[in-house]
Amino acid sequence: MNSRDIYILAIESSCDDTAAAVLHNDKLLSNIVATQEVHKKYGGVVPELASRAHQQNIVPVIHQALAEANIDKKDLSAIAFTKGPGLMGSLLVGTSFAKSLSMGLNIPLIEVNHMQAHILAHFIDEEDFPKPTFPFLALTISGGHTQVVKVSNYFEMEVIGQTIDDAVGEAFDKSAKILGLPYPGGPLIDRYARTGNPKAYKFTKPKVDGLDFSFSGLKTAVLYFIQKEVKNNPNFIEENRDDICASIQYTIVEILMDKIKKAVKQTGINQIAIGGGVSANSGIRTALKAGEQKYGWQTYIPKFEYTTDNAAMIGIVGYYKYLEEEFTDMGVTAQARYKF
Repeated sequence: MNSRDIYILAIESSCDDTAAAVLHNDKLLSNIVATQEVHKKYGGVVPELASRAHQQNIVPVIHQALAEANIDKKDLSAIAFTKGPGLMGSLLVGTSFAKSLSMGLNIPLIEVNHMQAHILAHFIDEEDFPKPTFPFLALTISGGHTQVVKVSNYFEMEVIGQTIDDAVGEAFDKSAKILGLPYPGGPLIDRYARTGNPKAYKFTKPKVDGLDFSFSGLKTAVLYFIQKEVKNNPNFIEENRDDICASIQYTIVEILMDKIKKAVKQTGINQIAIGGGVSANSGIRTALKAGEQKYGWQTYIPKFEYTTDNAAMIGIVGYYKYLEEEFTDMGVTAQARYKF
C-alpha cells in the first residue's frame, strides 16, 4: 500500500442516525446511514430509544460501509468518531465502539467535533462541488445549533455569532408542530412553502445585537397567530397551509440573511459556506445563491447527503487530523456539550 494511501473509518452517532463511512484520503468510498423511525410517533427524538437503536445498528452499518468500500478492516489507517456535541447516550455508543475497534486493530483513534465536521464537509473531494478557500464564513444551521463561524484554516475556527435561545431547526420543527404537521416537520414546511405566498402573513423579526440570533420569539408569534386564526376559522390551517409555511420560512430566511450580510460587512469576508441539517432547506439555498448576484458573495453549498448527520463529514476531519498526527488516547470520553 502506498504510504500516501490513508483509509479512515468514520463513525457518527450524535443523535438518532447511526452512520459509518470510509474515506481514501479525501475521497469518499462509502457513506451508510441507518435512520430511526421509532421517534416519529413521539414527535421528537427520545434519547433512551435513540441509544438503544444505535446499539442495534452500529455493527451492521460499519460492516456495510467496509463492504461497500471494498476495504478490509486490516487496511484501515485510523478510526474517527464523533466525540460531541449531541445526546450523551447516543455519543457513548459510537465512542465506545470506536475505542474498542481502534484498540483491537491497533490503529490511531481520532476524535471529531460534530459541528466542525459540518463545516469541513465542504472539503470532501466531489466533482462539481468546489471547495472554499480560507478564510471563509460558515453558517452552521441544524436542530441544535445556529452559528456564524469565521474559518481561518482547517482547525482555526471562531464562532462570531450564535443563537441565544432556540436553534433554527427548532424554529422550523416547533412551528410545524403548531400546524399539526408530523415530525420532523421542518422539511414539510419547506415543501409546502414552495407553492405558498411568502408575504401572505407577516411575522416580526427579533431584534438581537451583533451577529447573534433568536428564534424563540418567532415560535411564540406563530403559536399566538395560529390560535387566534383557528378560533375565528377552525379550518384556517387546512385552507391556508402553504401560505402559512411560506410566510414562516420567509421570515426565518430573512433573519439568517440579515446576519450573514452583517457578518460579511464586519469581517470583509465574502465567501459563505453552509452546513448542518437545515442547510438542505431550499429557501435558504435560494436566498444564498441570490446573494451571489446581489451582494457579490461566493456561496458554497454541500452535496445534499452531507447536510444531514452523516459519517463522511466525520471522516474528512479525521483525514486532516491524521495528516497532523492529532490522535486521541483511550481515556477520551463523549461530551454532550463540546465546543471547538
